[in-house]
Amino acid sequence: MSDARYSWYKDLNRYQWFVLAVACMGWAFDTMTQQIFALGRRDAMRDLLGRGADSAAISAQAGYATSVFMVGWALGGVIFGVLGDRLGRAKTMTLTILFFTIFTGLSVFASGVWDFNAYRFLCGLGVGGQFAVGVALVAETTPERARPYALGAVQACSTVGNMIAAFIGIFAGRVEQAGIISGAWRYMFLAGALPAPLALMVFRKLKEPEQWLKARLEKKRMGSYRELLAGNPRWRRNSLAGLFLAFAGVVGLWGIGFFSYDLLRAPLDAAFRARGYSGAELAGKITTWVGVASLLQNLGGFLGIQAFTWLTHRLNRRKAFALSFGAAMVVTAFTFWNLRTFADIFWMIPLMGFTQLAIFGGYAIYLPELFPTRLRSTGTSFCYNVGRLAAAGGPSALGLLTSRVFAGHAEPMRYAGVSMCLVFLVGFAALPFLPETKDQPLPE
Repeated sequence: MSDARYSWYKDLNRYQWFVLAVACMGWAFDTMTQQIFALGRRDAMRDLLGRGADSAAISAQAGYATSVFMVGWALGGVIFGVLGDRLGRAKTMTLTILFFTIFTGLSVFASGVWDFNAYRFLCGLGVGGQFAVGVALVAETTPERARPYALGAVQACSTVGNMIAAFIGIFAGRVEQAGIISGAWRYMFLAGALPAPLALMVFRKLKEPEQWLKARLEKKRMGSYRELLAGNPRWRRNSLAGLFLAFAGVVGLWGIGFFSYDLLRAPLDAAFRARGYSGAELAGKITTWVGVASLLQNLGGFLGIQAFTWLTHRLNRRKAFALSFGAAMVVTAFTFWNLRTFADIFWMIPLMGFTQLAIFGGYAIYLPELFPTRLRSTGTSFCYNVGRLAAAGGPSALGLLTSRVFAGHAEPMRYAGVSMCLVFLVGFAALPFLPETKDQPLPE
């Protein structure tokens, strides 16, 4: 049977479908909270800093808040990644869901930048742990041939979560525009707390994979960074090269791509002011259109992840990454330099989402294939989240480039974004040090 005609979903039994559904929902709700923050952070900073804050200060604080969030995200990945191997995939998933939902909801009560950032950090802890335990759980539960397709489906659900956040932003913007509410960002963050009951369902019905139970019975050391980095040279090489592979995509998305929403605000503000909008009506109109941009970006991302899954089977993992990094670098630079009108939103933003988020489909498929069961959650978290810790300076770097280095230019964020696209070259540099895993069983 050729891959072109292979119906992978027919190989899954009822319980495997349940595991896949839970992992998809957990990751979708996780990314929903991430995107709510990306959509609402600038309005939150404007509100929390007060009326006297200028655009440069708001941009800088939005960048710092994103860096704080990413540091929490990275540390959460380090902590929960180990717990995923030691405590179990299901139990750890429950804890991560509770963390990111509860602290997203508590952000509503922030009265200043400091407590807002504290909630962002604590939310980031849970956000960071979800990915590794989710993909490890799916990788160890689904049949080998179906595994890459199932993992691609999990990552594709990240864009579904982002699109849910976009709809929340659009709805909040429309309500604010009608004068029913003010400070729409607080209501958006409140919506991020709604998935908390999912944690209870996970705790009650999800079982640990047989592969993990068997590894624990073998009395081998589970979830050890010492074992990962100072033991077998194979796992150390995969860890370090995988870290740089993840670093490139994370900076590209969180340090550049998701700031396209902020790039849109100035032309949107000018366009709507020219039409006579002001006050809450103006704020609501801008929030609505930023939500539309997010929706389009993630719709493109959904298709990009599907394309990567297809590409990795037609070529292989490393060639698919090479093509994706090249496309993301070119398209992101083009978008930041040329995005100026309403019409541009409808094709540049989806195209950028397609190229950038395709890379993340690769992370879900590839990273679990680099490590044995006893280190799978730890190794995946190390690559995806320690890479994020290194990448946490990306948003702050964009903010500094915008507010200082290119401050003398008419639109400094354009120059900053194009300059930072060079980060995708880091992904290229990591590929020669990584193994090809296409058609290979999970390592033990």
